[in-house]
Amino acid sequence: MAYMYILECADGSYYTGSTTDLERRLWQHQQGEGANHTAKRLPVKLVFCEYYERVVDAFEREKQVQGWSRKKKQALIAGDTNLLHKLAECENETHYSRLAGFAGDGFGFAGFDSAQPATERQTHLYRNRGTLDP
Repeated sequence: MAYMYILECADGSYYTGSTTDLERRLWQHQQGEGANHTAKRLPVKLVFCEYYERVVDAFEREKQVQGWSRKKKQALIAGDTNLLHKLAECENETHYSRLAGFAGDGFGFAGFDSAQPATERQTHLYRNRGTLDP
């Protein structure tokens, strides 16, 4: 079992990571033994966690979320799937011109659903909590 998690640092910034032992990793972060980013911004608080059967899935999700904007991470943490989908939409001119050639709304293509966790993954939201207790 593996986890993708998001920590909120004392300065309000977010840190996204993955691990096979969430409790140990949180302890390391709190002791300043985690990443350089969190070590300089203690204390940290667990605000979001997803768990996966395979380590590679947790790591891939970590890399995906690390590339997201702050607003998109906040939507994930809040569980706001409507906002998450809105923030996932491409808004550049090239995108809109290509959509004009499609019938319907143009959002049936693969990849749009990547902003929402797949149903087989179990998601745990930790809002304003620093513990592992659900």
